Amino acid sequence: MKFSQTIIAALSSAAMLSPAVAFGFTPISSSFPATPTFLKAAAIDVQEMAERDVGSMEQWAANLGVQRVDGIQLTTEDGLDWQLMTTQDIASGSPVLSVPGNIILTSSRAKEELSQYGDVSAGASLLERLGSGDIVPIYYLVLKVLYEYDIGQESPYLEWLNGLPRLYYNAASMTDFCYECLPPLVFSLSRGERVKLDNIIKAIEKVDFLSPQTKNDKEAIKWAFNVVTTRAIGPPEEKQIIPLADMFNHGTETEIEMDYDENGNLVAFATCDVPQGSALRMSYGCPTNPSALFATYGFLDETSPATFCKIMNIKPNQELLEIGYDTSRLVFYKDDGGIAEEVWDVVLYQVLSNNREHQELLYESHINQDWETKQALHERYRYETSSYLQNHVDTFLDQLQALSNKAIGKDVNEHPRLPLILNHNEFVKNTFLNVKANLDPIVQEARMMQQA
Repeated sequence: MKFSQTIIAALSSAAMLSPAVAFGFTPISSSFPATPTFLKAAAIDVQEMAERDVGSMEQWAANLGVQRVDGIQLTTEDGLDWQLMTTQDIASGSPVLSVPGNIILTSSRAKEELSQYGDVSAGASLLERLGSGDIVPIYYLVLKVLYEYDIGQESPYLEWLNGLPRLYYNAASMTDFCYECLPPLVFSLSRGERVKLDNIIKAIEKVDFLSPQTKNDKEAIKWAFNVVTTRAIGPPEEKQIIPLADMFNHGTETEIEMDYDENGNLVAFATCDVPQGSALRMSYGCPTNPSALFATYGFLDETSPATFCKIMNIKPNQELLEIGYDTSRLVFYKDDGGIAEEVWDVVLYQVLSNNREHQELLYESHINQDWETKQALHERYRYETSSYLQNHVDTFLDQLQALSNKAIGKDVNEHPRLPLILNHNEFVKNTFLNVKANLDPIVQEARMMQQA
């Protein structure tokens, strides 16, 4: 049976598809009126300000056996961004949502189904040649979304697609000018996202079963790409999108965990006691690297406790990697301006580039957990390391201000992502200012001790 046909078949047997009944779930009852079939558009409108039909999406999910516990509801403040929240207290360990496995979109299943309609391997091969073989699973899901978009009114996923976001603020949606206002790390991450999109556009040109209109519709392809990259989860080799579970937003502190039964059905559980009126959140990525979340998903996680220290001019070797060179560990802390120990270690290793004997001693003391020797090296070179960091922080702050100044006088209607970019730059700026407040006295004290 074709993948899309399983959706149609599920309408007549939804109750048998879900493990949720065993957990005491009840079928979803939409809080929003579903759009009558005769009023549905003949095609899916992907214009950025097109209204999301979340009511019909919720009813679609209910018809297919998606179930949730009483006390969970989809909510929105602006009609654009929706999330699952509690309407009553939820106890830790409680299942909150169940999704039948046969409506989950997966890379491998999309590849298998779409291969019945035409050649999908040529596009995948092109991605390999372009050095983007890692996004082939994403390509299959983008192709699946585009296929459903292409057949429009005939798609069994029509209601789900019409309930998805149209407006995105991530890197793939930015204007070229937006890129000019991004600091180096975010610029690099954002360019990576844009390259992924550009390469998938090229791969889709190789597909022979999409209509010419869809293949040439760059806005539709970008929309499908954004749908997949912001909603797909799972390991790199097998991405999946889980309808309705894709409405869990991101949080540094999370309340939700997902598990699967032997048939591939999903159940989401609460990982803590969740009071009434709370968002149910999962993690989209490293909480100490909000820049990566910003580039991929298009939001600023201001609850993030820290941010990558933005040292971009150090090329890590194996010793540096073992010492702690990793964006999730080389962090500055947002609230108190703290500097992670790994930052000091990596900077000291760099400072010792001209003294291989002491550089090796630092590495060996770290590996052997000889903290006394390691601390002695840090004290001996305190002025050099703190001055190195001070120069980095001051230079980065000047650069950040210059980048933000470029946005002065620009039309937000022409560049609607600029306010978010400026908020991101301000978040990083305030973190670095807190670091500077701690760092300047350290440099001054180290200078005085060196001169004594």
